[in-house]
Amino acid sequence: MANYGPSYGSLAENQAKIAGKRSTDLDREAQEWIEAVIGEKFPNLPYDDALKDGILLCKLINKLQPGSVAKICTSGGGFKLRENVSAFQNAARAYGLPDAELFQTVDLFEKRNIPQVTQCIHALGRYAQKKKFNGPTLGPKMSDGNQRQFTEEQLRAGQGMVGLLNDGMNKGASQSGQNFGLTRHI
Repeated sequence: MANYGPSYGSLAENQAKIAGKRSTDLDREAQEWIEAVIGEKFPNLPYDDALKDGILLCKLINKLQPGSVAKICTSGGGFKLRENVSAFQNAARAYGLPDAELFQTVDLFEKRNIPQVTQCIHALGRYAQKKKFNGPTLGPKMSDGNQRQFTEEQLRAGQGMVGLLNDGMNKGASQSGQNFGLTRHI
């Protein structure tokens, strides 16, 4: 991790906000799920340090979608190991994760936003269930679409109804022109 020195002002506030979002319970759940899926224990390191090189993440995505990451770099400098994280991100995106659920490489490699990394792993767990992964599960199952079919008669009947949601609303009219009993002295 790069040494940036002390933080001040809004940067310090943002870092405190990110640290406040971190849940050791969610981290533990993610770690246990990864261990169950890949069939091996994390190294004797803290959660974020164990994930930092991207090797475990690449093994995970390869278990969910075999062949997603063709080559996992197990040695080399920081740049080589960052390639693992990038390969995982590309494979997760191809697996169906939206960009909003992914994390940036620096979030993990420089420990800038570990809660986002954990959120990504939990999202991957939800998508694995949706894709009928036959293994351990993480988090709630994503709901399926519930598309409804209406007849023309039902649609016409619905057009004549007044929506209850809008009853009593002024539909954006301003109250600035109303007299509230205030007098203005000039």
